Amino acid sequence: MTSAYEDLERRFNRIASLGEAAGVLHWDSSVLMPDGGAQARSEQLAAISVTCHELLTDPRMGDLLACAEEEAGALDSWQQANLREMRREWLHATAVPERLVEAMSRATKACEMVWRKARPANDFAAVKPYLAEVLALVREEAQAKSEALGVSLYDALLDQYEPDGKSARIDSVFEDLAGFLPGFLDRVLSRQASEPEPHRPQGPFPQAQQEALARDLMQGAGFDFAHGRLDTSLHPFCGGVPDDLRLTTRYDEADFTSAIMGVLHETGHGLYERGLPERWRRQPVGEARGMAMHESQSLLVEMQACRGPEYVGYLAETARTAFAASGPEWTAENLRRLYTRVKPDFIRVDADEVTYPAHVILRYRLEKALIAGDMSLDDLPGAWNEGMRDLLGIAPPEDRLGCLQDIHWYDGAWGYFPTYTLGALAAAQLFQAAIRQKPEISESLSRGDFTPLMGWLRENVHNQGSRVSTDELLTEATGGPLDVQAFKAHLNARYLGA
Repeated sequence: MTSAYEDLERRFNRIASLGEAAGVLHWDSSVLMPDGGAQARSEQLAAISVTCHELLTDPRMGDLLACAEEEAGALDSWQQANLREMRREWLHATAVPERLVEAMSRATKACEMVWRKARPANDFAAVKPYLAEVLALVREEAQAKSEALGVSLYDALLDQYEPDGKSARIDSVFEDLAGFLPGFLDRVLSRQASEPEPHRPQGPFPQAQQEALARDLMQGAGFDFAHGRLDTSLHPFCGGVPDDLRLTTRYDEADFTSAIMGVLHETGHGLYERGLPERWRRQPVGEARGMAMHESQSLLVEMQACRGPEYVGYLAETARTAFAASGPEWTAENLRRLYTRVKPDFIRVDADEVTYPAHVILRYRLEKALIAGDMSLDDLPGAWNEGMRDLLGIAPPEDRLGCLQDIHWYDGAWGYFPTYTLGALAAAQLFQAAIRQKPEISESLSRGDFTPLMGWLRENVHNQGSRVSTDELLTEATGGPLDVQAFKAHLNARYLGA
């Protein structure tokens, strides 16, 4: 007779396999699918969502969980952690009726496809009715999960992306950052004004050459193209599954610097997925430990490692060769100043690491207000512009540079945004600990070699999956739970030499 726990593992394996198929279909819709396929793809994804929901809410599932928990003493620590994460997923699923799951899948897919045209057209009015439907469904989902989990509406959504995350703690962290960053930004801008302005290398930089350079850098970071690929999309992302990673970026033939860092950012996500414990593939405990930790891995690669002076020296030499270029704008020092240039701007994905938290704080405040019903979608463009003025002293001249710029709300990812800045804090904390424990990391990065850094991350982050909470993982790896101090120290050292 098989145990209840073994039965659960088989069931969750099947659910995860269907989820992986949906992930590849999502990637295809962003990269290859013709516009005319949108309706068919919406039907396919809705069918998979409903099937996964049916499997997870099977009436036997609750009994199996209860039975397995009674026998938990016979399980090892990883199995016990897996059982804990199984119940978390079950609680989220059983809180939401099948009707809502199907409606959400259809609405988000329809809204996303309209957004893809509305953004370049600067047409918020065109997508607003679709976004209104998504928001109504998100509120309904938040209400159902709030009652099931015993938390606030926003925290019920946050828990999907950062398990056990609480907005009260985020409020405190963001208040600390909001108090620190304006004065710090002023000091950085003042220091920059006293230095020579960096020169941006002049193109054109053909997309094919940028992609060849990107692939070389990805391989140097440890990306395995036998288990992944790089393509283009409107919004850069990392999709697919650990054994079949799908990374995308977007190119600007007048400026190679943005696409390269975008690729390295997504490579950090991909390396995390690839490094998750193979023994626990398609089990909840084998998944990434929330999106804060996922964002920490992309930001650790892009911001901590690849914008540091050691790696930038390597990148300058490699890029000169790739584009057969020369001149003062191609020196390591110029490229370093270019990649650490601080300037308040409208686009989050292109923001420097000093102003980036302001973008996240704005979105966090707006989505909390929208979920709570304290603000309507009619007011969103104006509230966005006002928030940008308050936080960064600038206001976007058009919605394309404002509330239309991110895909997240339009594809149903509400409660996700704060994980970006939580990830930045964790990245600084982890990188600081890695350098302390393995000083050779700095020298290896000057050769474009990520082996020591990735070895440390594999052991301390990637291989841990969801065995423990974010704070427990950080405490084991760095000596303490998530806080703001390592991030502040990093910014002071990089931008003020303090």
